[in-house]
Amino acid sequence: MWKMIVSLTMPFILVVLFTRVTYSHYIGTLLTVALLLASYYKGYTHTWGVAFFDLASLIAGFLYARRMKTRLKA
Repeated sequence: MWKMIVSLTMPFILVVLFTRVTYSHYIGTLLTVALLLASYYKGYTHTWGVAFFDLASLIAGFLYARRMKTRLKA
């Protein structure tokens, strides 16, 4: 249960954090994907549901970071 909650929140937070640090939502998403792939490789993801929630959170984080970045430019 807690893995599902973490997989729904952490990729979103990481994408936004990395976007704020690197000033690029593409690089922020790429760094988050690299961390997710490393965790998959180490075997921390045991079900497809967790991977699906990670992907959904990653997409939501990318969309939010893109919108946040365009608002900061204006």
